[in-house]
Amino acid sequence: MRMWLLIACLIALPVTAEVFTYVDAQGNRVYTDQPGSGNAKRVPLATSNRMSANPSGGAPVTAAQKTEDKPLFHYDMLRVLVPEPDATVRSNAGELIVSVTNEPGLQRGHRYRLLLDGQPTAEPGLSPVFALSNIDRGRHNLSVEILDEQGRTVERTANQPFQMLRISLAQKRKVKPCTLTDYGQRPECPLKDKPEEEKNPFLRFF
Repeated sequence: MRMWLLIACLIALPVTAEVFTYVDAQGNRVYTDQPGSGNAKRVPLATSNRMSANPSGGAPVTAAQKTEDKPLFHYDMLRVLVPEPDATVRSNAGELIVSVTNEPGLQRGHRYRLLLDGQPTAEPGLSPVFALSNIDRGRHNLSVEILDEQGRTVERTANQPFQMLRISLAQKRKVKPCTLTDYGQRPECPLKDKPEEEKNPFLRFF
């Protein structure tokens, strides 16, 4: 019984303490943390199996790493308000005003970027309204995306089609025919198309 008590005391000792053993005068084996008798011998202890507070053993996570691992913000809604899907826009100059909306509002550090046929129309900015000009005739696609401070795409809308109608030069000439003074002045009246002026028939006799 005494032997088990001694073993229990041995287990309860701090792992950093040294343990000694010796045989007393009554022939009993004694365990202690004090050298005690001159014939006491140190008992070798096994290494601790407790795990480190940082099991991976790697370097601590830096603030930059935490920022990179931060999940992207999610907007509940982002869409193009104007023009409406499949809208027909009539503008001889190919001009178009695009307006977008999102919920919740634009977060700090985020920017809008408008894409026309998959290509950015300008640098990212804070305004949800975009003014475009000289868009070619025909069918096009609009989409808008929100970028975070690191340039990552947080949200992006699907392509929204619209039709741009611009009167052609030929149509302009039909609406308003070119006069001699219009050539070189109106785009639909280039100088190369200017007809030769008729010579005065009376001048042929001189």
